[in-house]
Amino acid sequence: MSEAVVRANETLVPMPACVSPEETLEFYQALGFKVTYQQTKPYLYLALEWSGFALHFSRPPVGVDPANEDVTGCLVMVDAVAAYHGAFTAAMRQRYGKVLSSGRRRITRYRPGASRFTLVDPSGNSIIFIQRDEPDEWEYGGSKNLTGLAKALDNARILREFKGDDRAAFRAVTSGLRRHGTTASAGDRAMALATLMGLATALGEVDQIEAWAAELHAIELTDAERRRVEGELEQITALERGRFTAAPESDGD
Repeated sequence: MSEAVVRANETLVPMPACVSPEETLEFYQALGFKVTYQQTKPYLYLALEWSGFALHFSRPPVGVDPANEDVTGCLVMVDAVAAYHGAFTAAMRQRYGKVLSSGRRRITRYRPGASRFTLVDPSGNSIIFIQRDEPDEWEYGGSKNLTGLAKALDNARILREFKGDDRAAFRAVTSGLRRHGTTASAGDRAMALATLMGLATALGEVDQIEAWAAELHAIELTDAERRRVEGELEQITALERGRFTAAPESDGD
């Protein structure tokens, strides 16, 4: 008697929770998702598609608080993650006039060379897009090959890009700058300030941004350091971006 053969042709469809059908439909349609099924009675069921994948939504468990952003989530494995981030941010600019980088409806920043980003929807679900060739292991807490402020910046990168924790990343850079700012290189100090500006923008805490910008302007940078800082500043929303530029190169560089 021969054993049954299972062919590898499965399709897995995530079913995140939906607290508000109206807000969910508005958000995902703004991103370019197509509604393929919509029902609210006798039970809630929404089906949406974008490119080659689908998300189906149903009622959340009793007592779920979307503000905690820990309702449900899923991973979307792709070949080139940058294109997906570009498509979603372009759709946000067209629909909302800006990239939603804070609040419960948002997209996390994408730095050139990064391998993932996250969409957080109105119900607190996290849809995480990950590049298939992403390294299997990461050195949480900062690379062992780095020290001082450089290590704090690397730690913040991991917290921001892989754990989606802007608050913890902000604390890591703040602590690193306080402890190592006086001995760090000009490039690392500038990167720390630019990173704080971006994180503060995402967190909606902008009181110190002007002071950090002024401090950044006073730092003399090489061409390579300036390009690195400008790449970080590009992650700030379009509304804020025009106010922050790196300091001009001095004649001695």
